[in-house]
Amino acid sequence: MAKKKAIKKKKMSAKKKPAAKKVVVKVKKAKPIGAVTHFFGGIKVAIIKFKKPINVGATVRISGATTDFVQKIASMQYEHAPIRAAKKGKSVGVKVAKKVREGDHVYEEKGAR
Repeated sequence: MAKKKAIKKKKMSAKKKPAAKKVVVKVKKAKPIGAVTHFFGGIKVAIIKFKKPINVGATVRISGATTDFVQKIASMQYEHAPIRAAKKGKSVGVKVAKKVREGDHVYEEKGAR
């Protein structure tokens, strides 16, 4: 018995066009300036630990798995006393417009007014 060999037919293809060159655009990722450590839902206040100094009036983006909004910091408190600026490494209370969650990142918005 002779074994039959399978013969594969080559497909006739049209002449291939040269592939378009890929353009790689590097987007600089913003580094977070803080993170939400706690959220008080009844009064809508987030406790945020900042990695760099931030002032009242700055515009920030709070972003997480289900959170993403931009707001201006209207007020901050440290140990129940109003403050105008948060220092690096401090955890301060910030009044927020929407619900945030622990672990959400805080970014500084440049050029937002």
